Amino acid sequence: MIGVHLRQISSEGLRVEGGEDASFLELDGIEQKATGPVGYSLDAGISGGGVFATGRVWVPMELRCVACLRPFRFMAESDSFAAQVEIDGREFVDFSPFVREELLLALPNHPRCDLNGGLHCSYQRPEGSGGGNRRATKSAWDQLDKFKPER
Repeated sequence: MIGVHLRQISSEGLRVEGGEDASFLELDGIEQKATGPVGYSLDAGISGGGVFATGRVWVPMELRCVACLRPFRFMAESDSFAAQVEIDGREFVDFSPFVREELLLALPNHPRCDLNGGLHCSYQRPEGSGGGNRRATKSAWDQLDKFKPER
């Protein structure tokens, strides 16, 4: 659980760093899995009636390429994590649901192994659609240039 006890936060704030088991990401049933703990480096503070945290969160992942189906490593990370939770008489605030959401949003919708530029995907895209040769075609904008409005 990634959280803070309110008594630990001084008037200057609190730096919270560490790693947490990635099971709270709930990645079961999809072709993506965490290969290490969720890392975090957060600054927490109290403002008004709530507790806020800002900073960086990350998790190493293994994804499957949608083109060649090869597994590859990917670092899901956010350098601009921010969350705020109302205190409501609590002594402990859990930021794990917010970290989960931030990291899931950092995952690509259609992961490709050549995403980071370190790998070359073995899948070769076809030259053109429909199996025919590509032809040089004029742009639709070229046709508009020929249009002469009546006055």
